[in-house]
Amino acid sequence: MHDTIDSAIKEFILRQKMFFVATAPLAAEGRVNLSPKGLDSLRVLGPRTVAYADLVGSGVETIAHLKENGRIVLMFCAFDGAPKIVRLHGRGESVEPGHADFEPLRREMPDLPGLRSIIRVECDRISDSCGFGVPLYEFIGDRSQLTAYAEKKGPEGLRQYQLDHNAESLDGLPGVELAKP
Repeated sequence: MHDTIDSAIKEFILRQKMFFVATAPLAAEGRVNLSPKGLDSLRVLGPRTVAYADLVGSGVETIAHLKENGRIVLMFCAFDGAPKIVRLHGRGESVEPGHADFEPLRREMPDLPGLRSIIRVECDRISDSCGFGVPLYEFIGDRSQLTAYAEKKGPEGLRQYQLDHNAESLDGLPGVELAKP
């Protein structure tokens, strides 16, 4: 357990090429969501605060779950070098365009096409573990399909996609704000 995201944890987190985000609705029959994240999308904003760029995608589970209950965990695994896992448990929020904090946070993020929100997490539990069971992988490069898709769609195409596909979660929870009638 760690009190803060100290310099060693911060360096470890920022070295990872991929991390995982998990959320769940309150309903027992609701679906737990686990999403891999990549690209240069995460920033450490403070000793207990992280944020990542959330790009338009086929689902909106993380946003919907955070709006309902705020529970989130981010997990970082070392796929090369010394074995290690870091988990950041906390309360998250989806900071979407129109939110007072969106523009200041956007300036902290990389310029990625298709940005629909910034997920900000206030960590209440910071822990690491051995990672002995995590396999070794070689990073070859980022995939270009997601950003190329967003560039091809353009702002209006992305907006329409969100209206059609990001209005609510698989369990019917509210999704992105722009998708609300």
